[in-house]
Amino acid sequence: MTRPDEALIADLARVDGDILILGVAGKMGPTLARMAKRAAPEKRVIGVARFSEPELVSRLNGWGIETVKADLMDAAALEALPKCKNVIFMAGMKFGASGNQPLTWAMNTHVPALVAETFKDSRIVAFSTGNVYPLVDVFQGGALESQPAEPRGEYAMSCLGRERMFEHFSRKNGTPGRIFRLNYAIDCRYGVLYDLASRIKAGTVIDLSLMGHVNVIWQGDANAQALRCLAHATEVTTPINCSGPETLSLRWLVTELATRLGVEPKLVGAEPSTAWLTNTAQANTLFGYPSVPLGAMLDWVADWVARGEVAYNKPTKFEARTGAF
Repeated sequence: MTRPDEALIADLARVDGDILILGVAGKMGPTLARMAKRAAPEKRVIGVARFSEPELVSRLNGWGIETVKADLMDAAALEALPKCKNVIFMAGMKFGASGNQPLTWAMNTHVPALVAETFKDSRIVAFSTGNVYPLVDVFQGGALESQPAEPRGEYAMSCLGRERMFEHFSRKNGTPGRIFRLNYAIDCRYGVLYDLASRIKAGTVIDLSLMGHVNVIWQGDANAQALRCLAHATEVTTPINCSGPETLSLRWLVTELATRLGVEPKLVGAEPSTAWLTNTAQANTLFGYPSVPLGAMLDWVADWVARGEVAYNKPTKFEARTGAF
């Protein structure tokens, strides 16, 4: 998950400057930071977060990653950060968004505006989500980057607000970048496949009428693509979809995981004709296909869940068609 390939090493070699990762303490941040350092050991890689877990600071430092404790909503704290040539923006709020809309908007829209102004002379790759798209027909091949945004729920609306802030200040200040629309990253400890496998093992009924199709990508591949976007930034920031190339049937995924777990799945409902799906042709053209195939992800996650290994206990809520997270 943190081992860089030759393409990433080559891309980071042609990108000048150090790398600042804002929001490094999230689910993907530590592995992305470690991959960046392994791919470009001569660069400073600096991770910024509030760091509520001191153990994470020690782990990052042990990997050669510098850490800075800061609240990104504090403009003065932002201004005091190193002005690196390359910024990966990973901060945001999703879980609990339905119960605390003001904080959701502050984190997902106000903070990006502060960051975009503060780091106007950097390249900025900003993480976003496929939830900014409308639900699309499962036979469409997924939403292209040119698909007009149609966010459902305040979380997705605030994420579109984040994108608009980076777009606005990119146009105003000439800041190159990319808006990295990701869904859904897979780790053995969380993600759509973990959610499904853990429910299957527990004997929970899975309702296919909520969301019948998904896209997924191994987190290591998502990390690599995000970092490579630094070398493929556009003069005015533009979106790029990140996920696996397949439109996956949830029924098929459940059947495959259940077979590996040796249990009979409990399925109800009929799949709807629409889902949150993205078309990754642009990313596949730039970066090639993901290195970890779907079959390997299914094997790894099923084995992890079967053995009762540690999990983040943060459901993706991928089936929330209303956009309420």
